[in-house]
Amino acid sequence: MRSREDFGSVSRFRPHPWHGLEIGPEPPGILNAYIEITPFDLMKYEVDKVSGYLRVDRPQRSSAQPPTLYGFVPRTYCGERVRKLAPKAKRGDGDPLDICVLSERAISRNEIIVRGRVIGGLQMIDDGEADDKIISVLENDYIWGGARTVSDVPSVLVERLQHYFLTYKLVPGQRSAARIAKVYGRAHALKVVRAAIADYHDNFPL
Repeated sequence: MRSREDFGSVSRFRPHPWHGLEIGPEPPGILNAYIEITPFDLMKYEVDKVSGYLRVDRPQRSSAQPPTLYGFVPRTYCGERVRKLAPKAKRGDGDPLDICVLSERAISRNEIIVRGRVIGGLQMIDDGEADDKIISVLENDYIWGGARTVSDVPSVLVERLQHYFLTYKLVPGQRSAARIAKVYGRAHALKVVRAAIADYHDNFPL
């Protein structure tokens, strides 16, 4: 009869996806991404910071759908170090670092962990807060897995990401508080990931 020890370290409780999961096998270049939203979702889901369960944040107001898998990198935090990399931001947004994952095959489930290879990002400023969106490709993906920087994927995919993030909170008759200061490549994206890891350790010391 097999014991629990045969399966390694097993927690009696579900680990919190932000604090209980690993950053990834080779940070800052290859990361784990906890997926909150898929390209098929017309609801905005977000992890509840207290319980770790996924909750409905709001229905999507517009017809825009996320063009990629979208979630966050465990054990990261957008604080002062991330803010310093976005000179036009007043502060970090106080959330884990967002990540988009390109996948050639459709993935329709959320609340899953996928492994993403970092290739770039969007420097988004939302109401004065640094709200970077790291762009990655699914590790070992047969179409996108060979990409190493953002210029290795069609520009239209990056344009779709920009359009989505600039419109998904848009309210008719109101001016958007979000803007994308720049699209950056892998080198700067790695700096953002490193900063978010350091911000996490500053705010959630062991």
